[in-house]
This record gives sequence, C-alpha cells and structure tokens, in this order.
Amino acid sequence: MVEKSGASRVEKLYAVKGMNDILPSDSPQWEWFEERVRQQMERHAYRNIRTPIVEPTALFVRGTGETTDIVEKEMYAFEDRLNGEALTLRPENTPGVVRAAIEHNLTYDGGKRLYYMGPMFRHERPQRGRYRQFYQLGAEAIGFSGAEVDAELILLAHQLLAGFGLRNVRVELNSLGVASERHSHRIALIAFFERHAELLDGDARRRLHTNPLRILDSKNPAMQEMIQDAPQLLDFLGEASLKHFDTVKTLLDACGVPWSVNPRLVRGLDYYSHTVFEFVTLELGAQGTLCGGGRYDGLFELLGGKPTPAIGWGMGIERVLELVKVQGGGVLAQAPDAYAIVGDSDCFVAAMQCLQILRAEGVSVQMHAGGADVLGSIKSQFKRADASGARFALIFGADEIAQGLVTVKSLRDGAGAQSKHVLNDPVQWAKSLQSHA
Repeated sequence: MVEKSGASRVEKLYAVKGMNDILPSDSPQWEWFEERVRQQMERHAYRNIRTPIVEPTALFVRGTGETTDIVEKEMYAFEDRLNGEALTLRPENTPGVVRAAIEHNLTYDGGKRLYYMGPMFRHERPQRGRYRQFYQLGAEAIGFSGAEVDAELILLAHQLLAGFGLRNVRVELNSLGVASERHSHRIALIAFFERHAELLDGDARRRLHTNPLRILDSKNPAMQEMIQDAPQLLDFLGEASLKHFDTVKTLLDACGVPWSVNPRLVRGLDYYSHTVFEFVTLELGAQGTLCGGGRYDGLFELLGGKPTPAIGWGMGIERVLELVKVQGGGVLAQAPDAYAIVGDSDCFVAAMQCLQILRAEGVSVQMHAGGADVLGSIKSQFKRADASGARFALIFGADEIAQGLVTVKSLRDGAGAQSKHVLNDPVQWAKSLQSHA
C-alpha cells in the first residue's frame, strides 16, 4: 500500500504475516495470564529461566529431529553475515533449556524445576491459534526420574488452566516406554504400514523408515481407519514401564484429575520415553491442543551432556487466551484511579509535583497532556477523564493552585461529589483515592 506524505509517496509498512502486535487493549489479558503463571510457579517451586531467542541451528537439528516438520519446513534458519555461523530463531525452547543446563552444569547439586515464557518462531501458514511468531509457556523438571514428577508437571498444568477459569479441557495420556520397547514396536509398525502401503500419503511414505511413529499423528482423513488398526505401543511395554505409567495415573486419580489414555499420542523422537500427555479442547477447532509434553530422558546425551532424566511441557499462550475469550473469562482493562485535569500550561509544575507524590503512594494517575495548544477546554478534558475510566478527576486550575488546593471530583457516583485538598501534602489524602478502587 502507498500513501502520500507531503510531496513524496511513502510506502506504508505492515507487520510480517503471522507475527502479530499485542496492543494496549489486549495487554491486560496477557499481564493477567503472566501474573497467575508466576504465582503458580512459585507455589510449585519452579524458577524462571530465560534463554536466547537465537540459538545454533545444530541445537534444533539434534534436539528437535532432522526428520520433523519443524526442522525440514518451519525453522527460520539463516547464516550470520559476519562469521558464517548457522543460526535459528528458536521454534521451541526445550532444546535451549537443556543446552543451558549442560553449559552451566545446572544439575551439579541436584534436579532443577524451571519455567519460561517467551516468543517462538515457525514458518507455517498462519491460522487461528497458529502463528509464525507465537508465545509459549514452558515448564521443565530436569534431573528427576520418578513417575511422581511426571504427575507433578501434569498437575501443574491442570492447576494453571483451572486457575484461568477454563472448562471442558481434557487430559490425554500415553506411555512410550523405553528404547528397547519402542524398537520392537517400530519393527511391527513398519511391517504394518508396508502391508498397507497403497493407503499411505506422500508424507507417510517419506517417514515410513525414518520416523514411523509420526504417521500415527497424521490428520489425513483417508488414513484414519487404517491408523486405528496399527500396533499400539502400550502392547509392547514391559513390567517396569507399565508400573511407571500406572503410578502416574494413580497419582492423578488421587488428586482428582480426570484423564484418558490415547494410544495414538506419540513423540516421534528416540530420546522421548515413558509418559507423554496433552491438554486438549474441542472449542478451538483444529488447533485444540493447549499444552503438550513428555519425558525426554535421552536429550541431554544427544546434546553432549551426561545422562540426565527430564520431563517438560509447552503451553500455547495465544490458544489459552483465545479459549478464555471464547468461554467469557479474563479481565477488563484496568482504569487509572484518577485523571488529572490541568487548567493551563502554567499549572503543570504544581500538578506534576503533586502527581509524583501520589504515584509514589500507590495511586495511578493519568495526566492530560499535549502542550498548551492542545490542552483543550476544561469541558473537553472532563470528557477525556470520563472516557479513561478513572474514578476521580483531579482539577489543577489556576484558582485552585493559587489557594494551594486541588479539587477532587468523583466521576462514578452519579452525584459528582467533590472536595478540596491541600496541594502540597497529597500523602494525607492519597488513600481516599485508592479506597474506592
């Protein structure tokens, strides 16, 4: 699009498709989400970790898998023009957390419970609940092998989603067992799909001998009936793996969290083991997975670290907030406690001195501003004050300031009650503005 700008024509620029602005009208929902996350993470003793947005491309090739769609089709990978280093905008953050844990030897004194929030990047067709820059909340428990930690992480996600007021979200579980069990299942799976080769689409044929588990994830309607008859990994699990899975289910039952087993829920990479899970809803169409995770005991070794058990999950923030909106939850935009109306430019010194003290006392105040030529009439400023949602107007007129006073007028009680207060001692009346909040 081209717009005129004086005598020249300047091209109007837009955000990259699928990379969205979060505007002030939307930010209260995000802040509400983030605050509840921090509260729950603190209660569960999970500590924040912040890793770089840009990582070595090799981290995701090894940590996400060469044959995954993410690596093959979706990564924003590029070459650093200064030194030729292969770099990538992170498509997910578990590999980055593991890289940081190895680099800084985080588990030298025992396991760590970690969480993060931030943007991820995948080059795919934007649609509802799926963007090229999207935000993810993640939790990772590294250095813990017990099934009780699997259950703890699932319970953490459950409490978070319940705390957002979400309804009709179900938990699906599966177990991937250990490497030898997955190997036996893989052989049976390949043999099964080879017997039905005529039903396989192009992606399935390409994955048949490299990543056959991913075929079970196919959304191709023409393949669903055949996939339902494929061998189930649960039938290949040994006693120890079944015990681990049963312990997770027992702990969830004890804590009142309903679940169902989905034998088609898989992770197609060899470093995953034992528990995998998803939180899903039917209210967001095809993008109904809100949170997904699993145990990845083999990833540390794959990235050059010592053998370290670990489990984690990722939660799509946009999807959660979309479901909150669909179900009528969330918060309203917060209004300031007061709106400062300024009579003329000569009143700014006294007004701003007073407002600084009020803000230090915890009062939120929006000041009318814009210079003497755009201050507008007192009437127009009152309209702005009313539109701001503030409960009170603070009137800094020339007459009030000359008397050492400020007028406080109620904007929400209908009667418009007002009172006068000492201008140079706002600490004495600041609480009266907050008490109505």
